[in-house]
Amino acid sequence: MNTHRLETAEADIVYDVHGPLLTADGRPPLFMIGQPMDASGFATLVSYFPDRTVVTYDPRGLGRSSRKDGRVDHDPTIQATDVHAVIEALGVGPVEMFASSGGAVTALALVAAFPHDVTTLVAHEPPLISVLPDAGAAERARGGVRDAYEAKGSNAGMAAFIAMTSWRGEFDDDYFAQPAPDPGQFGMPSEDDGSRDDPLLSDRSWAVSSYRPDLDALASAPTRIVIAVGEESAGVFTGRSSVATAELLGQRPSVFPSHHGGFLGGEFGYPGQPEAFARKLREVLDGDN
Repeated sequence: MNTHRLETAEADIVYDVHGPLLTADGRPPLFMIGQPMDASGFATLVSYFPDRTVVTYDPRGLGRSSRKDGRVDHDPTIQATDVHAVIEALGVGPVEMFASSGGAVTALALVAAFPHDVTTLVAHEPPLISVLPDAGAAERARGGVRDAYEAKGSNAGMAAFIAMTSWRGEFDDDYFAQPAPDPGQFGMPSEDDGSRDDPLLSDRSWAVSSYRPDLDALASAPTRIVIAVGEESAGVFTGRSSVATAELLGQRPSVFPSHHGGFLGGEFGYPGQPEAFARKLREVLDGDN
């Protein structure tokens, strides 16, 4: 693996290249992106692609990448320009891309703005509130996570986040009638750690979940776009947003093994089924949805 730092006027972006850029079979690099996860979350998945050149990166302001723009929010259109800059810096033409969660939103923004950067995009569970029929209620639920975090810290915020993202079906009166979840029921302490800058629990990433895909730009792009959803995500927020996004693009989502983090090994203590996930990803990249 070779690590590089791309310096721009607004950010210094760190990215890793696993393998030779000029591959023997001429296959383009496979770029893996997440949000707010950085490159470290792809370690297990990368290990299942020893025959491919894989590129991972840390989004601006996260992990090893710093920002100089004076902002703290995470905007997918801005992240897309960073990914475009990395692809240009690679200098080998368009890439294949696996993008998960907020990274899938960034990838959709990338294809809309720079349609010749990506040959095939597998967008795994983009958390798009804007595509849901209950978007207003989902925004209220998202606000509840932020409010719990602001009031009582990361453990209370994470408990609220888990409650929101594991709720099946639309966010209705039953959801909002629930008492605030106790962090203890998820094995977390109740103490406030004092942080208020978490990109997942604060409102710093609201631009990600509020993003509205440019359907006309996506339809006219030469990129093959596949929306992916975990088999365990049926009915929950990111499962519903994946299905809705796929429908807007005139397709059905490709079903992948496991949950929202199905490609994870032990990186964050919530492993999926990475070997089966990688096998499915290979099939989809090779044209089998």
